[in-house]
Amino acid sequence: MRGLVNRFQPRKMSHIRPLTRNCIFHSAYLQHHTNMSKQPSSPLPNEFGIATLSLGNWRSHRLQRRLEAAAKAGYKWIDLFDECWAAYVEEHGLPGDQLWEPTPLNIQLARKLGDLVKALGMRIACTQPLRKIEGIRDPAERRETLDLVAKRFPFMRAFDTDLVFMCASIRSDTGVTTDLQTVARDLAELGDMAAAYAHADGGRMLRIGYEGLSWATARNTWSSSWEAVRFANRRNVGLVIDAFNVLAVEFADPHNPAGHGRFFPTIQESIDVLTGSLAALVATVPGDRIFFFQCGDAELVDPKGIRPNSDTPALLPWSRGHRLFPLEQDRGAYMPVEMVVAAVLATGFKGPISLEVFNHSLNRPGAHVPPEHAARGIAGLRKLVAAATALPAFWTAGREAEEAVDMVVKRLSTRGSLL
Repeated sequence: MRGLVNRFQPRKMSHIRPLTRNCIFHSAYLQHHTNMSKQPSSPLPNEFGIATLSLGNWRSHRLQRRLEAAAKAGYKWIDLFDECWAAYVEEHGLPGDQLWEPTPLNIQLARKLGDLVKALGMRIACTQPLRKIEGIRDPAERRETLDLVAKRFPFMRAFDTDLVFMCASIRSDTGVTTDLQTVARDLAELGDMAAAYAHADGGRMLRIGYEGLSWATARNTWSSSWEAVRFANRRNVGLVIDAFNVLAVEFADPHNPAGHGRFFPTIQESIDVLTGSLAALVATVPGDRIFFFQCGDAELVDPKGIRPNSDTPALLPWSRGHRLFPLEQDRGAYMPVEMVVAAVLATGFKGPISLEVFNHSLNRPGAHVPPEHAARGIAGLRKLVAAATALPAFWTAGREAEEAVDMVVKRLSTRGSLL
């Protein structure tokens, strides 16, 4: 694996640096990512993380038990969801609907949670999600919304994290705009507010992340959200990439009546198109501008079972109930997640590879749920890293791209004829 790791050293921002690869045949690739699940650690500097909601639903599973399961499985980073923080607040006799009110008791409890996570050998990577933040037309509503983000800053200090991130807005009413300059201006102002707070208290710089949500009104791709981040032009405003959201737009179509779950009719064409997009990511996004990276696979389902109602985004039922941990093909996983990972690593990204998975199985009661999902997740991450590092450097085009496409097609085709 040592020779493979060298392929993912940072490249200069001005061009794609040619990367040396080992010659790996398809059979070795498949055997390698299978065996990796038995190995104790990742060969890369990127540590593993997991979202609190991917260890069990907050209604049925207390946060401390989930954190203990994550630590025992070997995770080093925790992605703290608002719902889980609110439930923790309520567990301690405080109002969960005031989770971001910076009262002395709330701040004290946030510090207690941060200390608990560190005592378990982990760190809180971020808090999330901020929703429906950018593009608000009414000046008073806009000001109120941005100020709600700033309320998190003292909590971030208490948690000992420097990152909060927002999903691209799903609002489509006349009270918002998707205009690039407006969105970039909002991101820039949030960055300035975070910087002002950091300068005032003398702590490390606070950062704002922006994620393209696959069912967002306008910015539902990595490239459109990167454009907004780039136009914001603040060093503490960066991109959040979620492999599921990338693939949900650029590879998958769970509602396809043909039943293969893709936008394009053949797996070969689907991977070819995805390769072009990911090559552009490597060419244009410096690794240090990616503030957080999330991974998740998804289940190939019967389209009839995920039909949304008129008020629900089309991808939401699939996203909220049918994500899987990476490469769980025995459970129906069918996404080329390793290609997104390989591309992100090729940018020089050094941060955690973190899981964000939502599935109906997480809603079940029982003490077995957090450790079971923690173990599944860590096994999936190890297989995923092995698969990603085994891929030729497809972002350089030419023979490497062809070989990488063939390798991924072969892996996915082992699922059966539907692909």
